[in-house]
Amino acid sequence: MHPPNRSLLPTPAILPRGTLEAGFPEVAILFLFRSLGTWHDMNHRLTVGDEVRSIAVRKIVVETNSATGSKDSHRVKLNLTIEVKKVNYSGVEIPSSGDGNEKGLSIANQPTGSSSSGGASLHLSGQISKPNEHVKMGAFHTLDLEPEREFTIIKGPDGWDSVHVQRLADATDASKSAEVAAILADDTGRATVCLIGTHTTLIKQRIEVPLSKNKKPGQAADKTLDKFHKQIYDSILKHFNFSLLRMVIIASPGNTKDTVFEAILAQAIKANNKAIITSKSKFQRIYTPTIHLQSLNQILSTPEILNQLKDTKYSKEIQALNKFQKMLEEDVQRALYGEVHVDRAAERAAIGSLLISDSLFRNPDPEKRKKFIKLTESVQQFGGEVLVFSSMHSTGTRLNELTGVAAILTYPLDMDLIDQEENEA
Repeated sequence: MHPPNRSLLPTPAILPRGTLEAGFPEVAILFLFRSLGTWHDMNHRLTVGDEVRSIAVRKIVVETNSATGSKDSHRVKLNLTIEVKKVNYSGVEIPSSGDGNEKGLSIANQPTGSSSSGGASLHLSGQISKPNEHVKMGAFHTLDLEPEREFTIIKGPDGWDSVHVQRLADATDASKSAEVAAILADDTGRATVCLIGTHTTLIKQRIEVPLSKNKKPGQAADKTLDKFHKQIYDSILKHFNFSLLRMVIIASPGNTKDTVFEAILAQAIKANNKAIITSKSKFQRIYTPTIHLQSLNQILSTPEILNQLKDTKYSKEIQALNKFQKMLEEDVQRALYGEVHVDRAAERAAIGSLLISDSLFRNPDPEKRKKFIKLTESVQQFGGEVLVFSSMHSTGTRLNELTGVAAILTYPLDMDLIDQEENEA
């Protein structure tokens, strides 16, 4: 098979091969190349206990002389199937067990390599689960899945569920992977350069250049300030693909955002960097009182930003969560959170919008996972909207603080009265 032309496939990180339907036991996947969402895509396609089949190279030892006991070893290419125990991607580990309430990795621990595909790989550790003439059943093996490698994910007896199928379909749809870049900077010489994808907020670089605060009027340009601006410029050259980005946010207290933007544009003009020059209109300068990452949530919630990103998944998550929290204050009987209350609302076909964290679909208890899948299917069956929040975004973290599941109802329900009636029954 010839490798795909990456220029024709700029966004999806994975492609399904063949049938993609709920209930099918296995789906073959072509792992194309690393993008912002690749770690997330495979994190949520793979569950500990799944089987994965792929080509692997393994050292085989054979006896060459039974009399002397001499042996020889050589490397052979094998088609191996393992039961997954642990997943690693670019140094990020998904543990094999947990309490089902994980809030996702901290941003500082997410992959921070360059945006190219060099060095990207997915490492699946587990035990051999299908017979092979060269490797014993139960032997431990790690499958190293590099870009342009095809492999098959085999789910349990129930096959691929509807949630996994939908999220795999989303991962292959370029229109659902719109990205935003952000530069958070202040006048002390600190800056954070990051990318905001459909599912993850990823720090690409932290910059710190202590700036002199004692510059006298008329003094020549501070060399440390030039160095600060140059490092920001070099960072966005390395990490931003302006042909894919829809927006570049520069946020800061004071006027640092303006000086950073002017410095970036000046350096781009000097270098005749047409990618940046032609993307001038994508830059948005926003005031923020702090450059902590949490401030991105407030920045992305502003009407002018939301309007420009209104068709993106992340924007819909922000709007839904803001609507829920407002309703929780003003119309409490139409806003519920917590597994028990949301289940009762679903039983009464009262859910207009279900807000659910992706961490619930990684619960180590398979019965719990099935329960949440049935909840989403039930809401959709009665015409409700289901929004699956990424625990690697600030919105997902906020939802996890509300137990990971919440609902906006189509009509009010008095949960105290329902609790009382059920207790009496």
